[in-house]
Amino acid sequence: MTGRPATAATSRASATTAESVTTPPRTSATAPRKPASGPAPRVLTDDELSGLLGSQQFSVLATVRRTGHPHLSTVLHHWDPQERILRISTTADRLKVRQVQADPHAALHVSGPGNWSFAVAEGEAEVSAPTTAPGDAVGRELLSLTPGFSDPADEQGFLEQLVDERRVVIRLRVSRLYGTSLDIPAEA
Repeated sequence: MTGRPATAATSRASATTAESVTTPPRTSATAPRKPASGPAPRVLTDDELSGLLGSQQFSVLATVRRTGHPHLSTVLHHWDPQERILRISTTADRLKVRQVQADPHAALHVSGPGNWSFAVAEGEAEVSAPTTAPGDAVGRELLSLTPGFSDPADEQGFLEQLVDERRVVIRLRVSRLYGTSLDIPAEA
């Protein structure tokens, strides 16, 4: 306490705090299962997590604000499971770019189909230099994040647009991958 006289409210708060410190929280693994209460969350394997990252395009990127609070951005991502790198295309003037440059710690959250599963990839991120000439190394890396173009003129137009927009690549090097699934049976 801060030297103020104890009141009924502060005494109750102290007692509650003491109880919460000494009583371990119940987890789904230790909580008793009630009949028909549904499945417990199942921890996903590394292959399942990688598959989830690769099968979903939309995700939420969490970067760190100057205040230490998270900043969340909905993004399109591309997962490279061999390199364990998530790539995100964005423009050089975005807040997420400045935040990654100031503090590289980041996480990306992906919801699974039907929202019954999720994957989180954590690691350190880096930002490429902006693409400055159509077809330069950064432009080619950004091009690799697309399905590609059958018409060379469309590809060239895309590479020029990337330069005009001052596009960069955020590369999240994944050091930790985790997630769970609720295996809800399909209704008949």
